[in-house]
Amino acid sequence: MAKTPAQRIKKHGAKAVVPQHDLPPVINPTTDRTPQKAQSNGNLIVVAGVVASLFLFWYLHLLTLNQLTQLSRGLPMPDSLIGGFDPGFVGELRRVLSGDAIGQLNYLHKTAGTLFPLIFGFTWLILIGTNVTRKPLRWALWSLPLLFVVTRLWGNVAIDAMVSAPTLDAGQVALASFLTVAGWVLLVLSLLAGAAAVFLGRRRSKRALQASPPASP
Repeated sequence: MAKTPAQRIKKHGAKAVVPQHDLPPVINPTTDRTPQKAQSNGNLIVVAGVVASLFLFWYLHLLTLNQLTQLSRGLPMPDSLIGGFDPGFVGELRRVLSGDAIGQLNYLHKTAGTLFPLIFGFTWLILIGTNVTRKPLRWALWSLPLLFVVTRLWGNVAIDAMVSAPTLDAGQVALASFLTVAGWVLLVLSLLAGAAAVFLGRRRSKRALQASPPASP
């Protein structure tokens, strides 16, 4: 029966012959991460996020919220009013909205109304992070989609509270209107920030390409 290396050393001391085993390398050289691979992976996530964001925007603002106007005698939902709204409009909307319509609006806010800002914000964070290297500028651009997410989610809660409250509250109306307008403004600013990030990323790649030495023949 073959002896273990420890038994051989115990019996023969320094003269013991211990077979050597070549251990495989811990790191697989084929899995090295490079900036190019990280950029490619980030681009794939961004493309998927942009497609999902476009679909959710269409579903939320162009399809479902428009369909809800059939339950409000043609009055638009507060989320669609880019310029905001006043107590007079909200009072009229509350009079025509049934309990079922309010429930559908609340459910929409909890589903597509929550998914859209979250997916959009996550996508824009990756888009900016993979194209902007300077930390101060990156954080400045990141602040826009982050504020958009917070504002839209808070606006959903404020609108639901406004339309379902027992009595019309001018303070609730003012808050919901402000958050709605701010959400639309931050969405536009976030889109501009994303476009600026892509421009900066392409300019950086162009400079790196020009600075790299030409390939030897």
